[in-house]
Amino acid sequence: MANLKTKALITDIVLIDIISFSQLKSSQQLEIIVFLTKSFKKMIEKMLLNSNMPLSKFIIGFISTGDGFYCLLNPRLKGFGAILGLSFNHFAEHISVKYPYFEGLKIAVHVGEVNEFEDILGNKNFIGDGLNDCARFLEIKNFNISTVMVSEQAYENLKKFLAVHKDFNRLLTKHGLKKSSQYLFKDKHGKEKKGCLIWLRKSGIINPPDINYNSII
Repeated sequence: MANLKTKALITDIVLIDIISFSQLKSSQQLEIIVFLTKSFKKMIEKMLLNSNMPLSKFIIGFISTGDGFYCLLNPRLKGFGAILGLSFNHFAEHISVKYPYFEGLKIAVHVGEVNEFEDILGNKNFIGDGLNDCARFLEIKNFNISTVMVSEQAYENLKKFLAVHKDFNRLLTKHGLKKSSQYLFKDKHGKEKKGCLIWLRKSGIINPPDINYNSII
């Protein structure tokens, strides 16, 4: 058996899930997933114009789930995943204007381990407990589509990020960052999860910080 070459990373994971996707017609499913993918890519590219980094350095992995997708951030941007989730949430509010059948998104953010591997086509891909754990945070009841669900670990990373990047702390304060009380629940496998909902009173799209990537991993 050939040796498997893997690269384990701990990073922010943002999961986008289209509400009631399976209940849509096939033509609607294709239409909305194509629109979301292209629109979010354009949104991120615009975000990066003032951040001095290419898309490939910002997001190291993009994994389709059929009814949504995972975004894996560069590990040097731990803590920004929650902010990216808030930006996705803001953009989603405008989609229903174009597609009346679109009911909204569920967005979860977690910090976990992912393993890089080469798939059968020779492309870079990822697998790992971090992806599975992130999906479990979409199981929480009373999920408000105007919020983002963040795991306890992701929220701690957000606080560390804001402690370092004071300008982002001021910006989120200005936009009215809000946090729910902690949710404690068990997922479908009986494992205990902790997290909270976050949202902005004045939503918007927030660019990532300008970081020197000369020593990028």
